[in-house]
Amino acid sequence: MTAAHSALTHHEAATVMGSLLRGGQSPEQIKQFLLGYNAREATPDELGGFLSAVREAATRVELPDAIASQSIDIVGTGGDHSGSVNVSTMTSLVVAGAGVPVCKHGNRSASSKCGTADVLEALGARIELTPEQVSRCVSAAGFGFIFAPKFHPAFRHVGPVRRELGVPTIFNLLGPMANPAPVAYMLVGVANSARMGTMATVLAKRTTASLVVHGHGGLDELSLAGANRVIATRDGAVQGESVIVASDLGLAAAPNDQLRGGDATHNARIVREVLANRLAGPIRDVVVLNAAVALHLVGAAVSLSQGVSLADQSISSGGGAAALDAFVAESQRD
Repeated sequence: MTAAHSALTHHEAATVMGSLLRGGQSPEQIKQFLLGYNAREATPDELGGFLSAVREAATRVELPDAIASQSIDIVGTGGDHSGSVNVSTMTSLVVAGAGVPVCKHGNRSASSKCGTADVLEALGARIELTPEQVSRCVSAAGFGFIFAPKFHPAFRHVGPVRRELGVPTIFNLLGPMANPAPVAYMLVGVANSARMGTMATVLAKRTTASLVVHGHGGLDELSLAGANRVIATRDGAVQGESVIVASDLGLAAAPNDQLRGGDATHNARIVREVLANRLAGPIRDVVVLNAAVALHLVGAAVSLSQGVSLADQSISSGGGAAALDAFVAESQRD
């Protein structure tokens, strides 16, 4: 089972991935499969088929229709090796504080000292929630967290080989797109810009609208440092590529190294400082930028400029902090 053959159809790709996730392949076969798709890019049909199988094997999270139709996930592929603070997590809480339901799918650290799960735990949340608890958090707090290992148990069949290889694989693309909840919108950051188009094509078929972004300097989120590439999808089709520059929206340019974070305790303190409106500068600004784009994507803002205003207001009014506190409290309920 390798990628050296001609491209698979969607159905063939789903069948291959389904076998892999059921434990039907040996470690050596899994290794060759992963290395094969590192040697060549998966086609949209292949990536879409793989994703169908991953989602089929996942434990589902149900959301009320009225919430699901407005909900968003904000996530990155990791792999940018920036060691940045938890931008997507803070962005998600600011968006939730602005009244948009967020169902965040995430894991522990991929390319930094502290992933979403790590920082939420350090903030006092319980992260290993049941599907019902996740749904309750989204409904009651406006924010819920899906801890990927708990909801993708079939990944145990590929985990040892992935760890042995020690390099990003196609699962680093599939994971961010594989939210087990029926979120209508997705903002997905990609460290490798070569994957943007393929991921956008796949997401177009699975969301009301989505954005695939590649931050200036290789970040897997929008950056303050320069031009950010963005591919938009809506109503089943890729809409095309554009560029977003923070300074065009009144946010000061800043180098990516100004976003550097630390361990979970350090990053949790930064989250609290930002959401309490006690931290000015690049970290707050990059959260506002990413939240503005998310708020515009879901239609809560009619323009990116209005998105900046709404994101700023979510922080200054305490909305983001309230969303965090409500989530932490709700996550601790039995």
